[in-house]
Amino acid sequence: MSKTVQFGIGFVTGRPNVCKVINNTYQQLLEQFKNTGDKIELTIFILFDLEYQYTTRVDFYGLMPNVYKDIKIKYITPEDIAEMKKRLIGKGNLTKSEADLFFGHGHAKGRNTLMYYALIRNMDYLLFWDDDEYPVACIKNRERKEILWQKQDNVAKHYQYIQDADVTIGYHCGYISPIPYVELNEEVDEKLFGNYIEAISNDIISWASIKEKFVKDNGITYADEQIAQGKNLYEIEYQNGGKWVAGSTLCLNLKHIDKIPAFYNPEGARGEDTFFSTKLKYAKVLKVPVYHFHDGFLKYSNILHEKYPKTLRRIKIEDEQIAKRFIQASRGWIKYKPLFEYITAPENYKDKMSDISRKLEEGVPEINKLFGDNQCNILLDDLKNYNKNVKKHYDEYLRTNEIWDRIKKEAKNG
Repeated sequence: MSKTVQFGIGFVTGRPNVCKVINNTYQQLLEQFKNTGDKIELTIFILFDLEYQYTTRVDFYGLMPNVYKDIKIKYITPEDIAEMKKRLIGKGNLTKSEADLFFGHGHAKGRNTLMYYALIRNMDYLLFWDDDEYPVACIKNRERKEILWQKQDNVAKHYQYIQDADVTIGYHCGYISPIPYVELNEEVDEKLFGNYIEAISNDIISWASIKEKFVKDNGITYADEQIAQGKNLYEIEYQNGGKWVAGSTLCLNLKHIDKIPAFYNPEGARGEDTFFSTKLKYAKVLKVPVYHFHDGFLKYSNILHEKYPKTLRRIKIEDEQIAKRFIQASRGWIKYKPLFEYITAPENYKDKMSDISRKLEEGVPEINKLFGDNQCNILLDDLKNYNKNVKKHYDEYLRTNEIWDRIKKEAKNG
């Protein structure tokens, strides 16, 4: 008799939109495994943060009764996290400062906490899924000038390949970054705007890629039809200090837990997936041909009801909420830039930071013109502060992985 495979799906969330995502995709999830021949038991983990959007816990308990029939739902509450930290401290496995560094809410701590819960509940695999992503691909039909929409077997496709890997990562289409569309005309100094994007850019976002999408497709990323049909699997190679993955449509083989690092980001920064990537040198990482549509501005939740738009519109900076999100993302990126450079290019760190600082100083006034105020000036202070604290953050990055190594041993023996 074949063993039941325990497959976990993890949402680290602060937005009630997670309930819409689960309610409208759970049937599709179940359908994906009908022809695999394996007995798959799904568990959805929901770790919610009440402070992110000042929500109440009721906002996260909006799942329909039918969801519970064939899928296990495990909520991870603030009380659960506090109790778990107490237990590990009481057993002598962690000090309080170590528990506070590793567990909790936020981009990295939330993923670490959820990953630990999946491990001690004997999940074989864990797929991280963000609450603004939907399992469908948008393909541009350039002849008819309409979008073709194709459902994606997002979990089954990862299951197919994760069994022979340590980590798998899928593709994103749609609005993959929180950078809104900007008309590159005489009112915008393209060089200065480009300097700003280069200053805040990371291993995935670059000015060259953003500009191409602005010019070609109004800032939208369309899916490749071959990939959307499940073709073009490949292994990711180690380059420039990491095997680069994103934080969602990211699947971990918990049976190979020794190859799975911890997540980390400096307090208030982003980059948890980036710093995770820097620890994947000896892991087998596969790029799986499957898409998530990233609804980065939460403008297309009707897609969950299979109401597919014929075209996708430009998301412009004039919208107050769009501007606010862009600034938040910019701050999150600039805050992790010093540590990123410190890890990946230590011998050139001072030169790199000098170049980033120059580009930021040149680019911020141009961005402020777009907003009609000086909100982005704060990024200059952010960069200085996080540059000053880079060694402290580097020590925390190392400590977080040391803590995870101990926790993994405890979980295996426990």
